[in-house]
Amino acid sequence: KTAVLIRDGREVTVSIDDVQKGDIFAVRPGENIPVDGVVVKGTSAVNESALTGESLPVDKKPGDKVSTATINQSGYLECEATRVGEDTTLSQIIKLVSDAAATKAPIARIADKVSAVFVPAIIGIAVLTTIGWLIAGVPASQAISYGIAVLVVACPCALGLATPVAIMVGSGVGAKNGILFKTSQSLEMAGKVNIVALDKTGTITKGQPKVTDVIPAEGYTKETLLQLAFDLEQKSEHPLARAVVEEARAQNLQAEAVDAFQALPGNGLQVVRNGSKLLGGSLTYLESLGMVGADMKARAAELAGQGKTPLLFARDGKLAGMIAVADVIKEDSARAIQELKNMGIEVVMVTGDNERTAETIGRQAGVDRVIAGVLPEGKETVIRQLQKAGTVAMVGDGINDAPALTRADLGIAIGAGADVAIDSADIVLMNSRLTDVSAAVRLSRGTVRNIHENLFWAFFYNVLLIPCAAGLYSVKMNPMLGAAAMSISSFTVCMNALRLNLFKIHDASHDKKRENRARAMVESETFQVARPQVAADGGHTVVLDVKGMMCAHCEAHVKKNLEALDGVISAKADHTTGRVEVRESREVPENDFKSAILKAGYEYEGIEA
Repeated sequence: KTAVLIRDGREVTVSIDDVQKGDIFAVRPGENIPVDGVVVKGTSAVNESALTGESLPVDKKPGDKVSTATINQSGYLECEATRVGEDTTLSQIIKLVSDAAATKAPIARIADKVSAVFVPAIIGIAVLTTIGWLIAGVPASQAISYGIAVLVVACPCALGLATPVAIMVGSGVGAKNGILFKTSQSLEMAGKVNIVALDKTGTITKGQPKVTDVIPAEGYTKETLLQLAFDLEQKSEHPLARAVVEEARAQNLQAEAVDAFQALPGNGLQVVRNGSKLLGGSLTYLESLGMVGADMKARAAELAGQGKTPLLFARDGKLAGMIAVADVIKEDSARAIQELKNMGIEVVMVTGDNERTAETIGRQAGVDRVIAGVLPEGKETVIRQLQKAGTVAMVGDGINDAPALTRADLGIAIGAGADVAIDSADIVLMNSRLTDVSAAVRLSRGTVRNIHENLFWAFFYNVLLIPCAAGLYSVKMNPMLGAAAMSISSFTVCMNALRLNLFKIHDASHDKKRENRARAMVESETFQVARPQVAADGGHTVVLDVKGMMCAHCEAHVKKNLEALDGVISAKADHTTGRVEVRESREVPENDFKSAILKAGYEYEGIEA
């Protein structure tokens, strides 16, 4: 809601509404970036997962763009405002949410359809009963008594209670288990879903980098390698470094004092400990220093292929080992996805992360289909395409998920997510557990089944007693007895609805797999995401050699800058080999390639022959 502007050398806090294009604003570590801008001073790592879906923060330096609602995680930044007010990325996403909400169709309620036929039919039966007995010659008082008995015994109290009581109890059961259904429609719709689209970062995964592998070189143990890495990274604020520090502290290690801390932009870190020089950085950097053997290089490539970021460490010019860091999946993600599949639901992962990382996470989680590299507006487009195949639920937690949550037939927000995502959703999972998605579907199906049971008993009761009230069985029913019978039917419906309090929403043993006709279309569909399209003539591929890329986010920087060039269709970078495959629709000048790579902060080494 506020921004810190630099005016006449002083910091002034102002309302967001007062920020103008061209103003210089300051952002300290831990603060949100207030408006879109360009960095003019300082370096930092910025968490952009809310907007882009990238699992790890992105390094920023002078000349790089920053977006509102992203979080500055490490260094101090001064930026020039470029887009304010309704022009910011966040405002554009909010507009997408609004546009999607305006076109969302309402869900019809079961009771509305039934009562539209039932009430006129009962009135007609009562009138016909009265007329019929009058024609039969009975006294008018008795004929009217039969007609009144029909109206009383068929009073639609049970029918009127069948739906709202079950929904009330079902919503209460969900709330007690941390599943908030915002409307009765959302409770009804959850059970009809046959496609679930899941965001990756913060939904399937924890959204925070963690150490996954510790691989010591000869002469080192896992503990001594981790100690070396801890000593080296203890003063760094980079998210990858923090993952190493957190792992070391979890192992009860204590950092030793170091001197001569030096950051090597695009490469790594260097310190001196007890007279020994400690070095840590990317595979490309340490390989350029001649420290990496073939075995360690192969292992690094294997880890990178699994969507992990390998960090290599050395002491006095000799390799000490490698530590891999990655965004890991939540403990319950795989089970939750399997439960959804057991219900006959097709599970699709839609993420803004790169394809290699997304495919790895997708395999671990067990999803049916992975759609990667999708921008916020692209997610909404993917949801629309999925809706052609069936009823779609979108599960997400970030600002970037809000348009898709609103566009989907059912939006489900993770409770720990951004406010705009929660506001856009129909269901909120307060415990932030993915297993609550399958629990919500299970509860919805149980509630709708309970409503159908209530409607059955209401109609079964009427089928039995309306003929009696009409005198067809030679039984004269006093209207007062009809009122008592009607009360019993209402009591039965309420008691049946209250049985939902005994419903075990996390018990998957009774799940039934429903036929899903959407599966074939989802598996065969080519989804149009917000990425460059290949030229009609097939284009031409050139391979560039780039030095300094350390992780998937470095790849993303290079890709973004190259794809901004006129004539470049797409770019695919690989930090493990230092190669970038560029697809061009026409011959792009080499100087343009060089400028784009230098602007991204890496070294250009030429075009491969």
